[in-house]
Amino acid sequence: MDSYKPKPLLNKSELKQIKRSRTRVHGQKVITDDVKKLKSLSVTPDLPEEELVNYYKEPIWIEYYIPRESRFAYEVKYLYVYLVNSEPRPTPMDSILREALKNDQFVDLVEVARLHPEKEKLIRTSYTNSWPFFESISNGYKQYQQTKDPYYLRVPLYHTENLMKREPSLSTLEFTGNFFIHNLNWLIRKMNRGGKEFSLEDETISILIKRRNEYWEKKNLPTDEDFDLFAALFYEQAFPNRGLEEIEAAELLDED
Repeated sequence: MDSYKPKPLLNKSELKQIKRSRTRVHGQKVITDDVKKLKSLSVTPDLPEEELVNYYKEPIWIEYYIPRESRFAYEVKYLYVYLVNSEPRPTPMDSILREALKNDQFVDLVEVARLHPEKEKLIRTSYTNSWPFFESISNGYKQYQQTKDPYYLRVPLYHTENLMKREPSLSTLEFTGNFFIHNLNWLIRKMNRGGKEFSLEDETISILIKRRNEYWEKKNLPTDEDFDLFAALFYEQAFPNRGLEEIEAAELLDED
């Protein structure tokens, strides 16, 4: 079962490196003296256009100082995060998720409850307080099916993102499997294909990054230095103070 809670965002050495290399101004931007490195970062991955639908795109504001001109330069580049599919557990319990992955289908929980009356009580009990959100997701998904307009997927996307924070439930543990991550990826891909602009919460992006990094490690894929730097910049902008207290305490101990 995939974990829904973000793991620690950066290890201690990564945080130390960022703390040494940047000066913060304006809250949302990062200053670094490595101008050549920042300017050389790729705007988009070197991939065919049709492959980019499998990535979440997050804008990163970069601010750097140009000594010869005595001025700051601002630039927006993008962090592209590869979307890693959920993996069903090797048990019959994840049949809903397994079927959805096989057929590239969205998991409409309202429809699942209707088609599996023997599990309806389990599903509704698991989501007593949030069932209206699933009904809203179902309505948006059905409007998309009828129109093929990804505009109607915006509400399902944001509801899915928020509902993920309350997982796992008995329903996901005992019946459906981690369909939230699957649905999130499915919705992002459809929005990408439709050319619709959207953004996710920082915690959601951190989950996507962690899943991507774990996949890279598991598959022993080559290191992507541009991605690593973009990800570090994202974490610095999204969570500027996370972990710094521990680092400062450790540095005080090192000085003793």
